[in-house]
Amino acid sequence: MLKVDRGDFTTMEAASEAYNDYPLSIGKGQTISAPHMHAEALEMLRAFLRPGARVLDVGSGSGYLSVCMAKMVGPKGKVVGIDVVESLVSASIENVKKSNKNLLDSGNLEILKGDGWAGYSKEAPYDAIHVGAAAASIPEELVGQLKPGGRMLIPVGKQGETQQYMQLDKNAEGKVNAKSLFGVVYVPLVRGLK
Repeated sequence: MLKVDRGDFTTMEAASEAYNDYPLSIGKGQTISAPHMHAEALEMLRAFLRPGARVLDVGSGSGYLSVCMAKMVGPKGKVVGIDVVESLVSASIENVKKSNKNLLDSGNLEILKGDGWAGYSKEAPYDAIHVGAAAASIPEELVGQLKPGGRMLIPVGKQGETQQYMQLDKNAEGKVNAKSLFGVVYVPLVRGLK
């Protein structure tokens, strides 16, 4: 995370708060998560973000965590960030270009408009899937796109209710073990394309 400037991924209105440890609005009712949550996710996925890994970042928002993960998987890896809001996709690409344009140019990082509930099957299966918005239930499409031996992190729960940060590990036979890690509050994972 120290290699990626969070200030490149916040709005002008929030620039003075870019380095504070709380979520910030990035527009359209979405936020960039607090740095401690990004650090927690990267730590829990660290063994899966090895050089050459394939990663899906659902609800990629500002693009910050996608860049962090792309740096971890290296030039032979691939990170796909998807977001349902077209203006956020465009803004995140511009954010990445500020200091990390090489990740886009090399194909190491791709940021696209997409329905997070459906994932992005074109690049599946993934070693790791990170979901940055709360799903009311675990999306089966995402579970199906997780590689055997892979891990997914996802906040689960309805807006305004208790949400749980869940870790899903898929074993070599394809069996999924899900466990709740801790309570969280996230914006909702929007269904369908806008």
